[in-house]
Amino acid sequence: MAVTELVERLFELKRQRNAVILAHNYQRGEVQDVADYTGDSLGLSQQAAKTDADVILFCGVHFMAETAAILCPDKTVLMPDPNAGCPMADMITPRELALAKEHHPDSVVVCYVNSSAAIKAMSDICCTSANATKVVASVPADRPVLFVPDQSLGDYVAKQLGRELILWGGYCPTHHRILARDVRERKAEHPDALFVCHPECTADVVAMADHVGSTSGMLRFCRENPATKFIIGTEVGLLHPLRKQDPEKTFIEASPLADCPDMKLNTIEKMVWALEDMAHQVVVPPEVASRARSAIERMVELV
Repeated sequence: MAVTELVERLFELKRQRNAVILAHNYQRGEVQDVADYTGDSLGLSQQAAKTDADVILFCGVHFMAETAAILCPDKTVLMPDPNAGCPMADMITPRELALAKEHHPDSVVVCYVNSSAAIKAMSDICCTSANATKVVASVPADRPVLFVPDQSLGDYVAKQLGRELILWGGYCPTHHRILARDVRERKAEHPDALFVCHPECTADVVAMADHVGSTSGMLRFCRENPATKFIIGTEVGLLHPLRKQDPEKTFIEASPLADCPDMKLNTIEKMVWALEDMAHQVVVPPEVASRARSAIERMVELV
C-alpha cells in the first residue's frame, strides 16, 4: 500500500475499533502526525483515561503501554511492535530491587516512570522527569531515598535539592550517547543558540544546559523563549514536534546518535496490522497493576 492508503486504512480501523492513537514525542514524525495525542508517556496515559475509546494504540515502548493499561483497566491496550522495549527499564529486575530494599530497609523507593509495572508495584511513589525533584523533596529529610532506575535523573535531582540519594545504576543509552564534546561543537557552530537538554543526559552535559527539562518542558521552553535557535539534547524524535510548533525557529540536534532504535520500531504499517488483528495486547496482572497504580496515584496527588 502507498502511505496515503495506509493512513486511510488506519483511520478506518480506528473508527471501527473505537480506538485512540497515542504517540510519544520520540516516535517517527509520520507516526506522531497520525496520532490523536502526542506527548510524554504519563501524560498520554492520563489523556487516554479521559477518552471514551475502547482501544488504545500506544506508539511508544513497552513500559508506556503498561502504564496505559494500569491507568485504563477498562480499555484494551495494543502496541504496534511488541519488541519496542526500553534498555533502561530492563536494567533493574524485581529480584534486584527486592535485594536493594533489604540492604536499605528504611529507604523510600522513588521510581521513575521509565520502568516496568513490576518495579512500579514494588515502589513507594513514582516520578516523571518533570516532577522528580518535587517528588523527592516530599520525602522526609530523615528518610533515605532509593532512586530507581535512572542514575542520571537521580543525580540531577540530588544536585537540585542538595540531598544525597541512593542511586541505582541504570541509564538511558540514547541520552548517554550525547557527549559534552558534541555540545561544545554545536555551540561553537551556533554561538547564538541556547542549549536545552533532558535530565537523562550525563552530568557534564546537563551542566552545560541553558534549560533542563522533560520533553513537554523542552517544548514549552522553546515555545515561550524569545530565542530563535536551540540545540536540542534529547532523542532526535523531539525535533519533529519542535519544528511543527515553531516553524520559524531553528532546532539543531546535539548528536545524530541520540536516536532510540526501540522508539523507531513503530511504523504506520505496523499500526494498521495491530488494529486489523487486535494484536500485541499489553496486559498487566491485576495484583501488579493495583500496587503500581497506588505508586502512580501518590505522585499525582502530590503534584
